[in-house]
Amino acid sequence: MNRITLTADGSNTLYNETIGEHYHSKHGALQESKHVFIDAGLQHALSCFPGQEIKVLEIGFGTGLNFLLSAAWCEKHQTALKYISLEAFPLTIEELESTGYDQYVPENIWNGLTGNYGKAFQQAVNLGADQQLRIVHTYLHRYETDLRFDLLYYDAFSVQHQPEMWTDEVIAHACSFLRPGGIFVTYAITGKLKRALKTIGFSIEKLPGAPGKREMLRATKGGFGC
Repeated sequence: MNRITLTADGSNTLYNETIGEHYHSKHGALQESKHVFIDAGLQHALSCFPGQEIKVLEIGFGTGLNFLLSAAWCEKHQTALKYISLEAFPLTIEELESTGYDQYVPENIWNGLTGNYGKAFQQAVNLGADQQLRIVHTYLHRYETDLRFDLLYYDAFSVQHQPEMWTDEVIAHACSFLRPGGIFVTYAITGKLKRALKTIGFSIEKLPGAPGKREMLRATKGGFGC
């Protein structure tokens, strides 16, 4: 069961009563998504890999906010986007539409997602000339692909509520889908996570966190960033 919740920046999130956690920060859903995944993730990745299609793998599609903001940013900056997201517990279309996130992105992007939400679980869908979305209904540890991604959004629920998503083995499995030089970004930062990433050859950056968090983490596969 999910219920709509207003966050401190005026944007909504959903509270998952089964997990016992909000999908986004109560200090600001929109602010958190922009800060962690767009500013520290997408914009940074495109500065490292300019002039090409950006391939994003997201762990936890949730409300779709990260995708919506990514698609809007890429459309504005004329960048092709291939976006694959893993989601073990999908929201209904009614829950997704209840978020009110249509006010934060162009109408064509919102309508593209809501109109193709169900179809995106079956196949990759084109939401415009250069926007492609595929949502895979699976657990991360069961996912396999030959694709290699430029950027990984790790947006699982927190280790307190979903510890199985933060084991060394699961983190290593997720990171195996990144290309050399690929970027891992998440709202979380713990000593255990940093050690897990260093063990598999990532360089670590501690960045200022979104409102309500002191720090967040960005890591680069096999190097020290671009």
